[in-house]
Amino acid sequence: MKQDSNIPYKIYLEESEMPKSWYNLRADMPVKPAPLLNPETFEPMTAEELGTVFCDELVKQELDNETAYYPIPQEIRDFYKMYRPSPLVRAYCLEEKLNTPAKIYYKFEGNNTSGSHKLNSAIAQAYYAKNQGLKGVTTETGAGQWGTALSMACAYLGLDCQVYMVKVSYEQKPFRREVMKTYGASVTPSPSETTNVGRKILEEHPGTTGSLGCAISEAVEAATSQEGYRYVLGSVLNQVMLHQSIIGLETKAALDKYNITPDIIIGCAGGGSNLGGLIAPFMGEKLRKEKDYQFIAVEPASCPSLTRGKYAYDFCDTGKVTPLAKMYTLGHGFIPSANHAGGLRYHGMSSVLSELYDEGLMEARSVEQTAVFEAAKMFAQVEGILPAPESSHAIRVAIDEALKCKETGEEKTIVFGLTGTGYFDMVAYGKFNDGEMSDYIPTDEDLQPGFDSLPEIPNQ
Repeated sequence: MKQDSNIPYKIYLEESEMPKSWYNLRADMPVKPAPLLNPETFEPMTAEELGTVFCDELVKQELDNETAYYPIPQEIRDFYKMYRPSPLVRAYCLEEKLNTPAKIYYKFEGNNTSGSHKLNSAIAQAYYAKNQGLKGVTTETGAGQWGTALSMACAYLGLDCQVYMVKVSYEQKPFRREVMKTYGASVTPSPSETTNVGRKILEEHPGTTGSLGCAISEAVEAATSQEGYRYVLGSVLNQVMLHQSIIGLETKAALDKYNITPDIIIGCAGGGSNLGGLIAPFMGEKLRKEKDYQFIAVEPASCPSLTRGKYAYDFCDTGKVTPLAKMYTLGHGFIPSANHAGGLRYHGMSSVLSELYDEGLMEARSVEQTAVFEAAKMFAQVEGILPAPESSHAIRVAIDEALKCKETGEEKTIVFGLTGTGYFDMVAYGKFNDGEMSDYIPTDEDLQPGFDSLPEIPNQ
């Protein structure tokens, strides 16, 4: 490995250099994301209406399109210090393996017990719930990273935590659910018989492996039917993008420390939390016309909300108990295949990222599962970290872009988000290693029922 003498293998910020505020990208967006709508009146959701589901402070953050920076409470900053700042790593070994002139960096968010970036928002949402005097929170989880992170945060703050885990992931990742239980959370496979909406989904889709949309429906019902509980979400919403901006703020500070300017910034995209957090300060510069970057969102070909979805108002959940969000969506009735990128199996996309994509400010690519695991295996062998399947979507496109540089001779600087580790994803790795993994790409006919489920919005 030939190392650049000017750039360390890992760039760490000092504790004193950690961001003290979150960045709200919406403040710099000339065209704001469309507001959440009440599904009964089709009017923008009010703070009072959202307050029946979410914590009061989180509602404020959700609706605020103007405040650029939110100070991070000291208690949250103290918690962050247990695992932040996270390292920005120069992928020297991967560069050598690819024989590319490109410079590759990854922001590694897997250096905490939850194994992913999700803890950044979990502790914030749990903190505001605790401050409001609530008993506990409910949530959904796909691959399990969010549920694990929230169970950790709730244990730290003494809150009850109820998790509805997508059934396919519940069965594929038993160790992930046991970590949640170890931290005191109750974990229910979704859809389940424990809620009205779960029973309805099972009746309409017998034998379904579930989806994030299903699990959201159950978690919202559980929150609204128990006194002293609120629902919290690990992705998609504006408030989550806000908390996750710490990823991008740290990344930018680390790059600036060594006068490094990235050309391409890449992140995997399911609901959009890590991608939105990673690109936030860079996109802000682009919107303010200070600098220009190429942004690439990477999603699974089996659940292609950006690349094949429609930009429309839709329910955020399968059971239609949530507000309507304008986003790129495959339709709340879309049930994705039981692929292994569990955390990316969501029918829609963040309204913030959807608006940016619609304006042509970022690109989107869909990649097939076997190609993703080929990239994951190469990365693990040369960089020494077993990446999560979700993160490996970003690795796939980072490798593709580095190989393009090899062909053209361009020395581009590529940054991607390594959102977490894959040590609880060994069923998926096993299927890949044994040649049992297949690629599923939905046909237009497969997608049509989801599009048919889109609600009709007056005057839209």
